Amino acid sequence: MNTMSTTATPRHERVSSWIRDQIESGKLLENDQLPSENQLGTRFEVSRITIRRALQTLASEGLIYRKQGLGSFVADNRLHQGLESLSDFVEDMEAAGLAPESIVLSQGTEQASPRIATSLGIKEGTVVWRIDRLRKGDGETLAYDRTWMPMFYAHLLQQRDLESTTIYSILEEEHDICVCRGAFRIEAVNAPNDVAQHLDVPWGRALLLIERTTYSDADQQVYFQQRFYRSDRVAYELELRRSKRTSKPSDQPVKSLEPVFKER
Repeated sequence: MNTMSTTATPRHERVSSWIRDQIESGKLLENDQLPSENQLGTRFEVSRITIRRALQTLASEGLIYRKQGLGSFVADNRLHQGLESLSDFVEDMEAAGLAPESIVLSQGTEQASPRIATSLGIKEGTVVWRIDRLRKGDGETLAYDRTWMPMFYAHLLQQRDLESTTIYSILEEEHDICVCRGAFRIEAVNAPNDVAQHLDVPWGRALLLIERTTYSDADQQVYFQQRFYRSDRVAYELELRRSKRTSKPSDQPVKSLEPVFKER
């Protein structure tokens, strides 16, 4: 087997890097079919979950496309690369050049309210795990998070230090659970009293509320999160592409949707 070193590089990145090199070097051409999941798993001696995560990464980058029941193929030059990036707070901070800091305020079990139950696809009253965290960048308070998780995933996080590591890294790097998709809702809200206190703003101040439900590659809800951003420090910028008339609606991706952290 002629693969790259297996040192500290995550397994899924070894797979995606090898396929990316094959495409960029011209060994795999437009519309060529990639080796099957079984073939890749055998070559790299990894699980099918790891292979699927690597393929999901390449599909998100616009390098490959997948056909149900047929496999994965190299994307042609007519396909635009849409930035469908599902990032966590630490990644957002690092991209903005800010030092991330998370402070866990509380965590524990509670019964799912109707809203949480609907978001997580479970029955109302089911026991879930809730984590409340304060988020800072370069030492300044920027956001307040509330995160609810089914106990199946919460058990993987309990006894872990969520101030020095992220939910994504624990699930993806240690348990091969791909957090592959997120459904977002963004709206302006008036700061509830408890949130205002944590963010050090007056009660009723306008905040930016980001609600997100994240899904695994098995399309299972991993968590539901409410993030309250200080609107005087954070804004979101959106860029869209207008495709040719011959393109399908699904071929008109969001090019970018990312937070912009304002300077004082």
